[in-house]
Formats: sequence, C-alpha cells, structure tokens
Amino acid sequence: MAAITTTSGSQIPLDGDLLAVLEAIYRELTTRYGLDRTFEDTMREIQQLIDQMSEQDRRHYLVESLFLNTVTYENERLGAYMRKLTRR
Repeated sequence: MAAITTTSGSQIPLDGDLLAVLEAIYRELTTRYGLDRTFEDTMREIQQLIDQMSEQDRRHYLVESLFLNTVTYENERLGAYMRKLTRR
C-alpha cells in the first residue's frame, strides 16, 4: 500500500480514507503551529502531501473530497432551512 509523509515525518497510508488524511493534516499543523497556523501553512502542507501522490491517488482523493464537501454543503443548507422554519 502506498503512503505519503507529512512534513514532520508521520506516515499516512493511502487506503482511500479521506478522513484519516484530514486528521493527519490537522495533527501536523496543530502540533507545529497550535492555533497560530495560517492559510499559507495549511496550503503548503496539503501541497507537499499531494505532490507525493500518484495521479490515480489524486483522482481518488479528489472524488472523496468533493463527495464529503457536497454532503457538508447539503447539511449546512438543511440546517439553515430548519432554523428558518423554527423561527416562524
């Protein structure tokens, strides 16, 4: 199984688990910067992880990311609609 490595050297197996990659990025940035991380810090870490992936892995994780973001977007829209209904 392929794996990628964070800036500090932690291994992330590429087994299709997008949440494991997100958790590893969160841990990496929190350990290094605490709450003082910037947009640039986050993008730099993501870019260096993506650079280690094969084209097939990139495609797979893009699909997973778009799916997760679609579900999150739908849930936020539904939540806003429900709040609007309860105010009436």
